Amino acid sequence: MVKFILIMYLCSGVANDCKRVPTTITTFDSYRDCGIYGYQHTVNVLKAMPEEHVNKWKIYTRFKCQENSSAI
Repeated sequence: MVKFILIMYLCSGVANDCKRVPTTITTFDSYRDCGIYGYQHTVNVLKAMPEEHVNKWKIYTRFKCQENSSAI
């Protein structure tokens, strides 16, 4: 069965740079579940950061759900 992994990046519109962000769930049973978690995790990450920091650095996230056929 094909599983999916979430790969998420935290980005700065000011620095024009992105860094990979660790996530708590490593595999998902469907692309849909992975995508929903990615958007929910984005909200949690941004809410946990100080508003001034997000505004100053124009913080945003990017993510993708990648097939991982070797996951069990």
